[in-house]
Amino acid sequence: MSQKTANDAPPKFSKVETIKEQSNFLRGNLREELAAPTDNVSEESKQLLKFHGLYEQDDRDQRTPRAQGGGKIYSFMLRTRLPGGVLTAEQYLVHDELADRFANGTLRITTRECFQLHGIIKGDLKETIATLNQALITSLGACGDVVRNVVCCPAPIHDHVRDQVLAVTRQLSQHLLPRTRAYHELWIDNEKVYDGAAEPVAEQADEEPIYGKRYLPRKFKIGLALPGDNCVDVYTQDVGLIAVVEDGSFEGFNVLVGGGMGMNHTKADTFPRLGDPLGFVRPEHVIDVVEKIVTVQRDYGNRSDRKHARLKYLVDAWGVERFRSEVEARLGYSLAAWRPIPSLENELHLGWQPQGDGNWFLGISVENGRIADTDSRRLKQGLRAVVQRFQPGIRLTPNQDILLTDIKPADRSAVDELLQAHGIAPAESLSTIQIYSMACVALPTCGLALAEAERALPAVIDGLEAEAAALGLDRELISVRMTGCPNGCARPYVADLAFVGRSADQYMIFVGGSSRGTRLNTPYKDLVPRDQLVAEVRPLLHYFQTARQPGERFGDFCQRVGVDDLRAYAAHFHDQPTNQEEIGYAYRNFAA
Repeated sequence: MSQKTANDAPPKFSKVETIKEQSNFLRGNLREELAAPTDNVSEESKQLLKFHGLYEQDDRDQRTPRAQGGGKIYSFMLRTRLPGGVLTAEQYLVHDELADRFANGTLRITTRECFQLHGIIKGDLKETIATLNQALITSLGACGDVVRNVVCCPAPIHDHVRDQVLAVTRQLSQHLLPRTRAYHELWIDNEKVYDGAAEPVAEQADEEPIYGKRYLPRKFKIGLALPGDNCVDVYTQDVGLIAVVEDGSFEGFNVLVGGGMGMNHTKADTFPRLGDPLGFVRPEHVIDVVEKIVTVQRDYGNRSDRKHARLKYLVDAWGVERFRSEVEARLGYSLAAWRPIPSLENELHLGWQPQGDGNWFLGISVENGRIADTDSRRLKQGLRAVVQRFQPGIRLTPNQDILLTDIKPADRSAVDELLQAHGIAPAESLSTIQIYSMACVALPTCGLALAEAERALPAVIDGLEAEAAALGLDRELISVRMTGCPNGCARPYVADLAFVGRSADQYMIFVGGSSRGTRLNTPYKDLVPRDQLVAEVRPLLHYFQTARQPGERFGDFCQRVGVDDLRAYAAHFHDQPTNQEEIGYAYRNFAA
């Protein structure tokens, strides 16, 4: 399907668009290149492998200078597609085993409720994917210019609203899965491919009735939120669906369009954006409505400049009224008006909680989503031991944590003892700053990273924890997120406090977002060295402790006073007071 333009002039397509169109539905030369005795693939094949759930990467820590005969050491990251973040115990253990057999021995939980396996060499890719498929897991469409993994609240509390939201999540995921047979041919010898549901996706001829030969202009993200629960950051999605309940009855969804986090430091016309309300839709129409939104983006999204190709730029350029008119023209009916909903909160679902069916689930905080073993905390071993012994269900969360579900009351103490024996602390023993923190992978494997994130954030959190404790703020809800580049994979631009990689070991600090996920933050200071991040935030915490309003959160405080006032206070506060009397004195002088 060709892209439409306002003046019907011949469209100009980016190189990636040509690669997709000429790929024979994502085949290209993948079979030949995967069989070749090399450790990497061509640029064209790199683009196509994304649709199969794969990114070619190289570990920058292992690079050697070319003058010494070295260069890049290539491997691949594999991302699985897990609608709603739901796995069985068996499926979890398959991921765990493959991480040791073929990857770097760790599992990485993403903000889209998926697993990533890092460090797979090219020759092991087929066996890895085939083994996952045997456990009814696919990586098709986990990356690439298609609808990515569809996320929803993972809490396994049994009620009719949550059950229907999860059902819609699975229906959307399966309906919007690419239909090409290329995945089957390359990886699983033409077996059927599974999408995390009980039934396999039906075999079809090579056609893409939703995506067309070029697929979408860029990636496309969908998230479903429950009333009052915004753990999915629903306003940051290309399409956000918020469940509406009236008088105890599930009525349908409020629809948001045009959210997205990515930006570019050097391009002022790129920006993060929150979704706009589009309207309300009944449950029986939600698949139809979302499909039509996807096709509008397919036909009108920017295919010449990938930095402007996300849905948010189309909605921003058109305005929501024009966008709604185009969607309704394709539907053949009008969307209903937005319904009133309760205020949202970013629920983490950590600790022991009842499911409502007599069983319990346990939410375990996973720092930056990395399931790995250290000398003091053998998280990977501990989770494996619990899953093998108790066979719980598994839910991955949008905040990079893990839930163990369907645990019998009589087993709770044994689960706690087994986790404690592996050094895995309960969430309630961790600081609020830590459990509300997130980071992207960044260095050494992400090719887009400008600075550290996952490996750097723990030390920054340690410093912020000490500052907060000294001020009596250790139980304050402050969301902190760090990314190695401005693309926003950890959703930094809605956090109370964010550090975004700017250049080698330097960051831009953002403040004033909302821990509820409903407001963008604002740039505060640029080009801050990593070892100065805590020092730059210190005066802001002091100012907050002294001048906050009753019940006011840190992000709300920063937004209320504004960055100019924050900067002025920080400049006045250069002596760094160390006790409450000096803090009060500094604030009174500043206010005067």
